[in-house]
Amino acid sequence: MSNLSRRGLAAFAAALAIATSGIVSVPAHAQQKPVIKVSSLTLPVFNPLVWNIMKAQGFDAKHGFELDIHAYPSIAAFYAGFATGETDVLIGGPTILQKLYQEGVPVRIIGTGFTLADLVIFTKNDQIKSLADLKGKQLAIDMGGSQFQVTKMYAAAKGLDLGKDIIVVNANFAVARAQLEADRVDAALVIEPLASIILKQNPDWKVIFNGAQGWKEISGQDGWEIVTAMRADAIAKNPNAPKMLIAALQDVAKFLQSNTAEADKIANETLKLPPGILTAALASKRLQMVIEPAWEPATRKTITDMMERAVKAGFYEKMPDEKIIYAP
Repeated sequence: MSNLSRRGLAAFAAALAIATSGIVSVPAHAQQKPVIKVSSLTLPVFNPLVWNIMKAQGFDAKHGFELDIHAYPSIAAFYAGFATGETDVLIGGPTILQKLYQEGVPVRIIGTGFTLADLVIFTKNDQIKSLADLKGKQLAIDMGGSQFQVTKMYAAAKGLDLGKDIIVVNANFAVARAQLEADRVDAALVIEPLASIILKQNPDWKVIFNGAQGWKEISGQDGWEIVTAMRADAIAKNPNAPKMLIAALQDVAKFLQSNTAEADKIANETLKLPPGILTAALASKRLQMVIEPAWEPATRKTITDMMERAVKAGFYEKMPDEKIIYAP
């Protein structure tokens, strides 16, 4: 072999080695997407639907992260997973997050979630037309949820003591419905999707209280059923995570409105909701997913107002400091 041939072969081998090296390194670099672990539920509520849609539509990948869903069988376990750091994110009641923050959990509220419009109180009694008409009567309601706190704050603004003037029967949403069906209570508080299921099966039942309308009445502004929170340590590891997650959640909110039929199918397949229930909840305007950055002044005010009212109502001794709401 001539010197020229040897030099050509050596050059070819070097070029091949460089090209091969480049091919190997590209995917190794590209796969380093941050993982965001979220608390979800195995219950037939709309909380898990948010994450199911995000994953199914690839909105996490679109915005540069990988969604890791951790499903829990109960509300208590759902919050505990976030509190212990097993997950980075949850969407939950703002006043419950207020409690976690005061217990030392590094909560940072990064955005809004669902409005209070899906919080409703049903009755079968035509003589009961408002919360005031429940005085001396029984209301089935989950006393451990933020919905109880919202209802108690509204009642207090109307001069009613929820628990004294209105007799409270502690029950989760499904049990509350069953209690009302069996005529063991006079009214029951539920949220979506149970509200739409009830109206489909019992069109004669009446709604005497809607959370969004009630909150607007006493505060003059919107309130939130659930908001989006991320742990401070997760943000420290990935400072871009809040904005990436908010962008993906905004895509989910748009998808619910623009692809309702497909979203309804996902709800049926993943949550086993009857076909048409999600569509009915959205059409009724009870289910309203609104994602806004929590650090915007107007949005921050609506969230902190709920916390201030929770303190005034006696749920907590003092307000959390301003760090509870994330600021870029």
